Amino acid sequence: MNSLDWAVLIGYFGVMVAIGLWSHKRVDNVSDFFTAGGKMPWWLSGISHHMSGYSAVMFTGYAGIAYTYGVTSFVTWSFPIALGIAIGARLFAPRINRLRSRLHVASPLEYLKTRYNLKTQQALAWSGMLLKIVDVGAKWAAIATLLSVFTGISLNQGILITGVITGIYCTIGGLWADALTELGQFVIQLLAGIAMFVAVIARLGDYGGFFGVWDRPELQGHAQPLVGPYGTVFLLAFLFIKLFEYNGGMLNQAQRYMATRDAHEATRSARLSAVLWLVWPLVLFFPMWMSPLLVDAQKPDGSDSYALMTEQLLPHGLLGLVIVGFFSHTMAMCSSDANAIAAVFTRDVAPVLSARARGWSERSGLLAARLTTVIFLALSMAVATQVNSPTFKDIITVVIKWVAGLMGPIAIPMMLGLLRPFRRSGPTAALTSWAAGLLAFWLVNYPISWEVEGGVPLQFQVSIPLAVSLVLYVLIGFLKPEDTAERDLVIARVNGVDDSSAGVSVPAQVDGSVPQSRP
Repeated sequence: MNSLDWAVLIGYFGVMVAIGLWSHKRVDNVSDFFTAGGKMPWWLSGISHHMSGYSAVMFTGYAGIAYTYGVTSFVTWSFPIALGIAIGARLFAPRINRLRSRLHVASPLEYLKTRYNLKTQQALAWSGMLLKIVDVGAKWAAIATLLSVFTGISLNQGILITGVITGIYCTIGGLWADALTELGQFVIQLLAGIAMFVAVIARLGDYGGFFGVWDRPELQGHAQPLVGPYGTVFLLAFLFIKLFEYNGGMLNQAQRYMATRDAHEATRSARLSAVLWLVWPLVLFFPMWMSPLLVDAQKPDGSDSYALMTEQLLPHGLLGLVIVGFFSHTMAMCSSDANAIAAVFTRDVAPVLSARARGWSERSGLLAARLTTVIFLALSMAVATQVNSPTFKDIITVVIKWVAGLMGPIAIPMMLGLLRPFRRSGPTAALTSWAAGLLAFWLVNYPISWEVEGGVPLQFQVSIPLAVSLVLYVLIGFLKPEDTAERDLVIARVNGVDDSSAGVSVPAQVDGSVPQSRP
């Protein structure tokens, strides 16, 4: 990097902070901070939903997969995400929006207290928060790894720089700041991605051109859609995982649906995000597929290949723009996660832990939300310093194995609890499926894996916990139905049924808005 690249990077950080300061004017209460008051346009929500699903892991961990295996990086990652969101556009997006518009909640987990019980809500809230700390820690480590390649600064210094800048704008401006910065980040990544795509295309003439290049020995097997550990079982498992994760199971995407005006707007938002996930990753991945022709990765997993290729192909200025693109994805995801976890803690956890929290004024609740955001970011940054330790191994292991494997048991009770066919599944089904799924993850990834030569294959590490949770949730609901009038009303309202047609009276705790004394 030279002075021009640094100017681009510093200018980007300055714009992000400025957007946060401007967004501060639009945040008057907790609802504004967590759900934009339900006033976010569908197109902004859709772009924000799309951007909040990326991070620098794509340019490190998934770049390594693309370097080693080729197009399977798209087939087994962004394609199932696009398909899952497209399905969720009808199945989940409108129902999640009604959590805010009809039940008047500000956290995606807030409805679980009535849908199941307090114990279930707290179990999912605590496990979701802890998982997100690890997940975001991996994202900080990924962007710091890239920053170290370009600038030579240490991993911990890179984590500190990106974490502090992100903390400033998302703490000040809440979800509005997240969405507006993600819009700017989308434009930056569009320019950076196209610049990299064109630079690689220009070099392919030396290797047989766009179509002939696939016959090169360096790209042997790169055109196969399913290869290595990323086979059919992995693809199907990932599709189910991403169906739950990217439609709200990881909380931050749920907020984008909640932030739109109504259920119809939430559906449009999801459809836009699905289209972007289907098209845009092809532009980003193509240079990664070609990277074995152009660079020799120094790391065994190839995770530094994209950074090395960027340095080699792009002039200064454009190099700085691509580096900004790396930051844009990571900061988009981490800031949205911070906002989601702050919502869960201040709305779902703090009132249970403290009687004082149950009496917070709007001002106190907003202050608590901002303080929680800072604490979450600090904890995730601390975890980021340990991502390459023996406990967490490498970045891609954390993201694929830990997050994908543990997300299912947390998301299934939350997401399926919205759907009428699963109304018989109550607290017993939710807690049992959650606990058994977490136990299955531990057994498959550790004691059983230790006894299997070569370890349990990755596709089973991530799919078995979800399968266990799904089967138990449905089976226990059938054998021990726990549907009540109160729970049926919650389900009816998120499914768009009028109170007069629901057939039950409206309990106080789900009728009208959340009491103003709550944060």
